[in-house]
Amino acid sequence: MRFVIVTGMSGAGKSTALKNLEDFGYFCVDNLPVELIPKFAEIAYDSGTEVNNVAIGVDIRSGDGIERLSGYLDELKSQGYPFEILFLDASDEVIVKRYKETRRAHPLARSGRVESGIEKERQKIGFLRQMASYIIDTSNLLTRECRSELEKIFVENQDYGNFIITIVSFGFKYGIPRDADLVFDVRFLPNPYYVPELKPLTGNEKPVQDFVMNAPESGIFLEKLQDMMQFLIPNYKKEGKNQLVVAIGCTGGKHRSVTLANGLYRSLLSADKSVRIEHRDIGKDAITKG
Repeated sequence: MRFVIVTGMSGAGKSTALKNLEDFGYFCVDNLPVELIPKFAEIAYDSGTEVNNVAIGVDIRSGDGIERLSGYLDELKSQGYPFEILFLDASDEVIVKRYKETRRAHPLARSGRVESGIEKERQKIGFLRQMASYIIDTSNLLTRECRSELEKIFVENQDYGNFIITIVSFGFKYGIPRDADLVFDVRFLPNPYYVPELKPLTGNEKPVQDFVMNAPESGIFLEKLQDMMQFLIPNYKKEGKNQLVVAIGCTGGKHRSVTLANGLYRSLLSADKSVRIEHRDIGKDAITKG
């Protein structure tokens, strides 16, 4: 049996995570008073209880009880009840945006600014993030992508590294992705746009990939970029970062950036399963000219 404590920042997706776990067959209880967790674990682990997996939602709504949670978790350990902690997180900017969209008040800032509530919450539940078995940053995840990550962990029992890498191809004429941590410009490479038979194709198609990668500079650039990632990723992890957005741009985001982003994605995927790719502007050329 798996006993999962679902927690994290308000607005980061805890309720959605619990709903997904319920879909996966978990018995879910939200906002259980922390004082009842040891007793609940005792019942759940009882051989006579017909429950396979359990998930409990615990967050700042517990009030002062959240500060006593560490002691109750120690009690679970001493009684031999194994548990896992899933921590849902998101950037302050994204959380503020979500609260503004829903027009809800933050639990710790009923009559004040959302930002002040977020700051207080991070201080109060910081210990849970440090104890977490899994940290999922939902800042850049679609609902279906978050569900997929949960399924990998809690259904397929895959290893999870708490570090999500997102590779984004984009076109400079549409703007640099605002959430990018690293930005690389590949407009120095030969442009398939000026080859009539390649112009309507994209970097997802072999003729364009062959054209771009046949340039010696492309292979050298990709090799150096891969080498840089091998150096940066463990150092980012060491500093506690749990996501990295790498943006690769060309003029329109259709040919060169897509080709190089795919190349980097394939190389990282072989070493780290928590890698995503997004071709942000791949179809915009057709839309703007249509």
